[in-house]
Amino acid sequence: MPIAQLPKIKHVRAFTVRGGGADYHDQGAGHWIDDHIATPMSRYPEYRQSRQSFGINVLGTLVVEIEAEDGTIGFAVTTGGEPAAYIVEKHLARFLEGRAPTDYEKIWDQMYFSTQYYGRKGLVVNAISGVDLALWDLLGKLRQEPVYHLLGGAVRDELQFYATGARPDIAKDLGFIGGKMPLHHGPAEGIEGLKKNIAELAEMRARVGPDFWLMWDCWMALDVDYATRLAIAAHEHGLKWIEEAISPDDYWGYQQLKRNVPKGMLVTTGEHEATRWGFRMLLEMDACDIIQPDVGWCGGVTELLKISALADAHGKMVVPHGSSVYSYHFVVTRHNSPFAEFLMMHPGPTEVVPMFAPQLLGEPVPENGRLRASALDAPGFGVELNRDIAMHRPYTH
Repeated sequence: MPIAQLPKIKHVRAFTVRGGGADYHDQGAGHWIDDHIATPMSRYPEYRQSRQSFGINVLGTLVVEIEAEDGTIGFAVTTGGEPAAYIVEKHLARFLEGRAPTDYEKIWDQMYFSTQYYGRKGLVVNAISGVDLALWDLLGKLRQEPVYHLLGGAVRDELQFYATGARPDIAKDLGFIGGKMPLHHGPAEGIEGLKKNIAELAEMRARVGPDFWLMWDCWMALDVDYATRLAIAAHEHGLKWIEEAISPDDYWGYQQLKRNVPKGMLVTTGEHEATRWGFRMLLEMDACDIIQPDVGWCGGVTELLKISALADAHGKMVVPHGSSVYSYHFVVTRHNSPFAEFLMMHPGPTEVVPMFAPQLLGEPVPENGRLRASALDAPGFGVELNRDIAMHRPYTH
């Protein structure tokens, strides 16, 4: 029987949006995610209290739409805002329009290598990731299948989650398997800051009991010496892992830190890493225990499949950085991704709310720390774009 031809891609469009959603740092005052959290900029007192003070939310959300000849629209959201919209409209769109949506390997290759002279990581790969995710969403909608079916199907009946936020004790009550806290004090705050970090961990351990996972997200804020001292001091309080402790470019530092931390404590990183080549460095240098690519930043689903296969061959787990449905559809199909991250985007955070609200409609959230695979059964990534939000298309082509 001849294979039915899917309609070709007709239009690619890029929009920007402000206020939460995929750019989850773009929050109002009083949110836990912007409350004296350690960063590489914490060495400057004027940028220590608020990450927004040094511009963490300057980009905003990028929305990519890909429309097929029959009017079907695939879309995705990631970070990148106006500069990423320019790259999508003025550079990347040429590799999609008039093409078959099934040609995602060739499209990805052309997007990456055509931008390599000014890209490779960061903003350009964010833009490529947004396009790639929108393409997978379109392909699922055209085939009337969820993306996780296109990736090989579920290997388990449900996803289980740990929660990232300032209140792991509440996360435990809500049914999550663990809680990852932001680290509040960096090396510039000296031994007193380190003592405050340990006191906070000790208090949280007393609240959650001995068996609940507790982790620290250090957001690239530390050096090897401070991270080592922090890990050793935290060990008696049962810290499961220390995440993204140092600069993502310092592969040698991660290699050293992994040797330094107490036996049984895990070193994790990769949220700000990109492509199979970046992760190859981490894996071949044995620089961490778990890699944490963000599917909206590392190159999209097309590239995450390669990254995951590489990690699997090295015996490493892949636990993607929280990116809502875009990572759920991936995690449920991989044996080496046994659990997922849920970013607690409630300001408290004292309740479970959709991670990328208000941009996505129909975004599933965990119940009692779990999500049935069947909750992902709608075509594509199973969500719709909220057309009531203020979207701006700064460029056309």
